[in-house]
Amino acid sequence: MARARNVLGSELRCCCTDPMTGFYRNGYCETGAADLGLHLVCAEMTDEFLAFSKARGNDLSTPRPEWEFPGLQAGDKWCLCVLRWREALEAGRAPRVDLEATHLSTLEFVDLEDLQTHAIK
Repeated sequence: MARARNVLGSELRCCCTDPMTGFYRNGYCETGAADLGLHLVCAEMTDEFLAFSKARGNDLSTPRPEWEFPGLQAGDKWCLCVLRWREALEAGRAPRVDLEATHLSTLEFVDLEDLQTHAIK
């Protein structure tokens, strides 16, 4: 089966395997019918974003073994829900993005220019 495409139109690259990310915990920001949160954006965590997300009711710092979630720290890459990333963008708290590992469907919710502005160089 062919790999999904990224926001640049090429083959989707792995976001991260340490910690293992992705809705399917395969390292890729892939999605499917069961992924109601749309974990599409491969983002590099910052302390500022982690605090922002926690304040919005989604604590990404605390491990949750029952969900195979290790807890994140600044520097970790993670497949974020696209609407949470957009919310952080609007609040001036968006983390940097790995464009090659961010799913093409992200562009249904966020402009490519905004992603490029926050791209990991």
